[in-house]
Amino acid sequence: MFTGTAPHVVQPDQSRDRPPDMIFGDYNTGTGAGAVESLCCNSGMRADLIVCGLGPAGRAVAHRAAAHGLSVIAVDPHPDRRWPATYGAWADELPDWLGPQVIATVADRPRVWGTRYAELSRRYVVFDTGALQDRLALTEVRTITGRATGIERPGQVLLDGGQQLEADRIIDARGLRRAADRAEQTAYGLVLQRDCVEPTVFMDWRPDNGARVGEQPSFLYTIALGEDRYLFEETCLAGRPALPQQVLRDRLEHRLRSRAIEFDTPVGTERVRFPIEGGRARPGLFGAAGAIGHPATGYSVAAALAAADSVVTGRSIWPVSARITYRLRAAGLRVLLALPPAAVPEFFDAFFALPPDLQRAYLSVRDDPRAVAAAMARIFGALDWPLRRALAGAVLG
Repeated sequence: MFTGTAPHVVQPDQSRDRPPDMIFGDYNTGTGAGAVESLCCNSGMRADLIVCGLGPAGRAVAHRAAAHGLSVIAVDPHPDRRWPATYGAWADELPDWLGPQVIATVADRPRVWGTRYAELSRRYVVFDTGALQDRLALTEVRTITGRATGIERPGQVLLDGGQQLEADRIIDARGLRRAADRAEQTAYGLVLQRDCVEPTVFMDWRPDNGARVGEQPSFLYTIALGEDRYLFEETCLAGRPALPQQVLRDRLEHRLRSRAIEFDTPVGTERVRFPIEGGRARPGLFGAAGAIGHPATGYSVAAALAAADSVVTGRSIWPVSARITYRLRAAGLRVLLALPPAAVPEFFDAFFALPPDLQRAYLSVRDDPRAVAAAMARIFGALDWPLRRALAGAVLG
């Protein structure tokens, strides 16, 4: 669910937010419209910029670099692959240049359930994934079919066939490999055709999914995809390890049965599994590899789109304020991993009771550590003492 990215990635018909090949975030998810070459005799090619990896983050940088007049080479093992993922975002995160044509559906007041019901006063959008990929056109980019096996700073890329490319700058957007010590987000979803209008539910932690008391929790994420299609997705927000697909599938089906929602003939499925930690905030890395994703939610696509112009023009996306904010959010991930299962809905009650500006700061603003710290302090003060001790231990740990 928290992808957005969604976005969160392994099922050919409808996976969300990270591609196959055990690499997740921004790798192996293809391009489309550029001049695609299988590099055989082109060793020594040179450009202003080389982008390695053409998922949403890499493609956004390549597209915006070409729009700024740079010569660009983009390298990806599958540059023609269409993205099968479902991506969501908060509307106020998106850059103006993107345009409304990439949006499939809009929810003005998405709903949440912890132990109680709430509505959020913030607009949530679901991308038309094909339109988003097409909007990030690569018609002015030289696109190479290949795998970058080595990036030699300051300006050389080695490919799996032994060839080399050169550029003034290199952006590595190849995503993150899964690892046993990295927390992950997992989800299993069904796309259902519905005659009635289903509200957008950002998080639903109600205990009607068949999970036993004390088991690792999961929540339901429900969004409209357009044309009377809805995604119902059971999501493990963060786990080390995260819940396996079969557990999430069983919980989703139990939840749908308990709500009398028929699911025998889905029009699509979605399987999600990707690491939410392990990125490094350093020049030359972008997307999941470059820690652009939110470590406590998994959302990354909107942040990558918003930061693409800064990356292209050489402005730092990691001032001190952004680094401190990232560390605070990483502490937020530790809190999620440390919470007793029964306390998770109560925790999100406290979060969604925050003023909208503090919710937005924690979820979306990359460079305002004071606001993020204020949001965390408000949540801490709203919880009972046993939970406060658990949170304090996780943050300090």
